Amino acid sequence: MDVMASRAGSRRMKAVEGAGRPSGTELAAAERKRLRDVIGPGLSVLFCGINPGLYSAATGHHFARPGNRFWPTLFAAGFTPRLMQAFEDETLLELGLGITNLVGRTTASADLLTRAELMLGVKSLERKLRAYRPRVLAMVGLGAYRTAFQEPKATCGLQPRTIGETQIWLLPNPSGLNAHHQVSDLAVLFGELRRYATTLPQSTVAPSKPKRGGDVDS
Repeated sequence: MDVMASRAGSRRMKAVEGAGRPSGTELAAAERKRLRDVIGPGLSVLFCGINPGLYSAATGHHFARPGNRFWPTLFAAGFTPRLMQAFEDETLLELGLGITNLVGRTTASADLLTRAELMLGVKSLERKLRAYRPRVLAMVGLGAYRTAFQEPKATCGLQPRTIGETQIWLLPNPSGLNAHHQVSDLAVLFGELRRYATTLPQSTVAPSKPKRGGDVDS
């Protein structure tokens, strides 16, 4: 009976995923959409992508494109108790985690962003961090970070600068296009962040029920 229940659960999961798969028309229209943050006050780690891709904007969920290693990496690194899917991104709030983007504009590729957009994104990100005060901002994407923060020699790991009380940790982009890092490699780097975040004191932000959205000038 347990096997049958497991198979039924798997079928339901695939059905939900399939229902959220955007059509070509929806992908083409996604450039006009914005992807809202999954954010709340006093998070342990706020992951920050570069900007929404067409697939994520079309579905309304972060790191949604098939082949992106973000969700498998979170599980492998111990951030989540099971392998989660993109449509479950709001569930991260229950684990003290959240997701935002450096730049709000949706593009087919992050390479289409200008240097000015990346640098302006830092200003918007700073406002979010001062409002929500996560313990760690995990920047996902070395090249974008180096450009946006004008730190051309930045490497993975803890960064010397902070934004308010928030520490900054730099990670590789988990996109399937990043052939330099496989899930096993990413899991090690994300795992180092998880262990570091547990050493930090709890946020002093007054407790309140976190919710999806709440963008601050994004």
